[in-house]
Amino acid sequence: MPAYFVAEIEVTDPDGYAPYAAAAGASVAQYGGKSIVRGGKVQLVEGGPEPKRVVITEFPDIEAARRWYDSPEYQAILPIRLANSRGRVFIVDGA
Repeated sequence: MPAYFVAEIEVTDPDGYAPYAAAAGASVAQYGGKSIVRGGKVQLVEGGPEPKRVVITEFPDIEAARRWYDSPEYQAILPIRLANSRGRVFIVDGA
């Protein structure tokens, strides 16, 4: 059953974030994931505050999502994201 890596991110330094954005897609594909949403326009309908950027990545299952997140390839670029953005990320089962 699919699982989704969801990130709600505010990029604080676009130039610093650019190398992460350039490398993340290749690491996702290497672990069987595919991008569903990558920062499209958000229309907040309830609650707040409005997210700045939303990224949703689909994986075959939770284990695949964790393998990607914990992989050496992703862990090598994760510090770039953390240094140049703030937000929260989570993995949700697609059940």
